[in-house]
Amino acid sequence: MSSGEPASHYSQFQALKVTQPAEHVLNVELHRPEKMNAMNNVMWGEIGQVFRAIDKDPDCRVVILSAAGKMFTSGIDLSDLTQLASLVYGEEDIARKSLALYNKVGWYQDQFTEMERCKKPVIGCIHSACVGGGVDLITATDIRLATKDAWFCVKEVDMGLAADVGTLQRLPKVIGNQSLVNELCLTARKMKSEEAERCGLVSRLYDDKEAMLGGALELATSIASKSPVAVQGTKVHLVYSRDHSVQEGLRNMITWNMAMLQSEDVMKSAMASMNKDEAPQFEKF
Repeated sequence: MSSGEPASHYSQFQALKVTQPAEHVLNVELHRPEKMNAMNNVMWGEIGQVFRAIDKDPDCRVVILSAAGKMFTSGIDLSDLTQLASLVYGEEDIARKSLALYNKVGWYQDQFTEMERCKKPVIGCIHSACVGGGVDLITATDIRLATKDAWFCVKEVDMGLAADVGTLQRLPKVIGNQSLVNELCLTARKMKSEEAERCGLVSRLYDDKEAMLGGALELATSIASKSPVAVQGTKVHLVYSRDHSVQEGLRNMITWNMAMLQSEDVMKSAMASMNKDEAPQFEKF
């Protein structure tokens, strides 16, 4: 996949690089290759910022999440942990220190949750190492692809803490195997790409990064060609139904479609299917 043209209205980021490799498709790239894409506070905040903006961008229909350099990410930037340590070992009252930690960790969580809140599907592309916070990050994506040399590690127990930014909550629902999740999170062992595909953490493997990004672009282009009303509604309700009962999901679906079924996209899609015309062209949404 060519990197595409820089997306000028997303040029303000320091730790991310945003390009447009195809119409209606954005590639958000973790871009601290000299630091192995370690997630510092700047990158963390920009992840939330970019997905909040993309959610409201009518020109974008699908997002590819990738990373520059030799690996996807080495996890949280350890230099930023000193800021948390200053809270823990400060001289303030314990209640005030606890509230500061609560607010800080909540902020970290919210930045990754923005990927789920974003109605545009996010395709994660993982190559080489995906460590610690990287696993928190990718479990919030909608589709995950990986290279054959990729590996994953829930590293937090080796750092003296429980993973607190989404892995423990999302990974069991992604994999659907609580025993395996418990093993990975309690041992911090490496999971190689073949096992990741076998257990459902990723849906496809590719020989190398170039092939993976090409596959991701093909997939993104296919999704982007469909009705954005249909695609965004599908994502919204897949995420909602994951965390609610079947009956709650059905009721929420009725409420959504009582409006969305009136979209012109339904008729356009039906006519194109019946007449076997060229792919219909949909308006921005």
